[in-house]
Amino acid sequence: MCSSLIPLLVSTRNTHKVREIRTILGGSFEVSDLSLLLAMPEVEETGPTFEDNATLKAVAASLLFDGWVIADDSGLEVDALGGAPGVYSARYAGPAAVDAENNALLLRNLEGRHGGDRLARFRCVIVLARSGRKLATFSGAVEGVIAPQPRGTQGFGYDPLFVPDGFCETFGQLPPATKNRLSHRARALGKLRDWGGWC
Repeated sequence: MCSSLIPLLVSTRNTHKVREIRTILGGSFEVSDLSLLLAMPEVEETGPTFEDNATLKAVAASLLFDGWVIADDSGLEVDALGGAPGVYSARYAGPAAVDAENNALLLRNLEGRHGGDRLARFRCVIVLARSGRKLATFSGAVEGVIAPQPRGTQGFGYDPLFVPDGFCETFGQLPPATKNRLSHRARALGKLRDWGGWC
């Protein structure tokens, strides 16, 4: 790791995500977001995979920012739903859907399913870019099940529905420090942090 802070732009306007990334990466990085790039247009996530969408966002921002840029695309994959909501996790219930609407639709689609029919995972793919070039990809996943109803107020997205393996609580109930130790994003960010090309 370098002796000084590494400036790192996260290609997102999602304040929850940036706060989580800043906390997980700790003191080695100076993490900022797209509030630094007011001219940055919204990047349409048209890719069929998490990696494709993360690449679109990271490369676009790296053309406007002189330094390291990352973008993550992540979501929930439910086995019984063929991997849905997947890349559509943030807009599962529609383009302008909020978390509660996405969660409600997921529960409706899982009505009558129990046990193994509620297996799921959170998956995260992070792409690192600089000067318009994709440099590396880091991924992480955490397995679990979907709870029968939302529980807890921590986190965001599907956190109140997701119970990670080895726990009885949802991500919405677990302390942030616990989630940030075992989450899909934490696992991908750990690989990013250990990447050998920073200095």
